[in-house]
Amino acid sequence: MTEPRKPIVEMPLRVRYHECDGQGIVFNANYLAYVDMAMFEVERTLYGSHEAALALGVDVVVAESNLRYRAPCRYDDELVVSVFMNHLGTTSLIIDFEISRDGAVCTEATTRYVFVDPATLKKAAPPAVVREVYAALLPAQAD
Repeated sequence: MTEPRKPIVEMPLRVRYHECDGQGIVFNANYLAYVDMAMFEVERTLYGSHEAALALGVDVVVAESNLRYRAPCRYDDELVVSVFMNHLGTTSLIIDFEISRDGAVCTEATTRYVFVDPATLKKAAPPAVVREVYAALLPAQAD
């Protein structure tokens, strides 16, 4: 039996009125903002701050995002964005996000980030210390 994934971060948030569309549902693009906010919380958890991660000689840029909407979220809903490590490549990583309300997943997101040099913003493999931090978060592989 496989163990449930352990999130790197669980970020609570409350939906604000201006994040909703005319139908009273969170406008689709705002889910990506929630994902982005949660990724900064990952950096805070792993390195202390975004600035501390930059000081290690690494930054990430979004290369691809995919979202699956399972249930609508509305104004004043209390949500939790859970962040999970999915894959670590040579110059990229894939992170999964689950946005839930009352324990039920409303939205799933998968984002591929590319590591870049903070000074040039050119793709670059992360320093070994950064790679080790992310590698330690990879899910266990079934035999």
